[in-house]
Amino acid sequence: FGIATDENFVITTTNRKEITEDNFGDLVQDGVTLYLLQSVDQMLLSATKERIDFLPHYDTLVKSGMYEYYASEGQNPLPFALAELIDNSLSATCRNTDIRSIQIKLLFDDSQGKPAVAVIDNGRGMTSKQLNNWAVYRLSKFTRQGDFESDHSGYVRPLPVPRSLNSDISYFGVGGKQAVFFVGQSARMISKPADSQDVHELVLSKEDF
Repeated sequence: FGIATDENFVITTTNRKEITEDNFGDLVQDGVTLYLLQSVDQMLLSATKERIDFLPHYDTLVKSGMYEYYASEGQNPLPFALAELIDNSLSATCRNTDIRSIQIKLLFDDSQGKPAVAVIDNGRGMTSKQLNNWAVYRLSKFTRQGDFESDHSGYVRPLPVPRSLNSDISYFGVGGKQAVFFVGQSARMISKPADSQDVHELVLSKEDF
């Protein structure tokens, strides 16, 4: 650290609490950022960065987007929620060299469980890592085009064509997870990457949360 043997120094937390033998166990924990200073009140010579680990409450996942849907200016918000899910399929099939197939099915067969909305496409599929990333927050596909592990992995904005074809039809932009939990109580994603023999399944359930 460039400290001479005859030089005094202190170690503090970011709110300038000095680490001592007495409080070491309370203040020094995994992930805590520490300052090495000449004195507790030393002025910082440059900006510092601190890593933050955040585990959101499940309501962040299952209730986010509700405001946008309920504030839909008197319009029926259900089509907008379905548009989010179709938008995901449009993105997944945008590089298909053959036919792009997207189906929406409304399932009311009690023998198969509770009523459900199924969106089925023949897109490129997602790996288990991509499914995991779909389950957590990501920024807009347009601001994270370099993120090939996002829920819009490998997305390329197409040339100007009708919105119905270019994966740009979502109205609120709150994402597929929020659309799912506006429509129902759980999400089941089943996906097989085009270049893999493995089928991956992800289940998010408000009841399980």
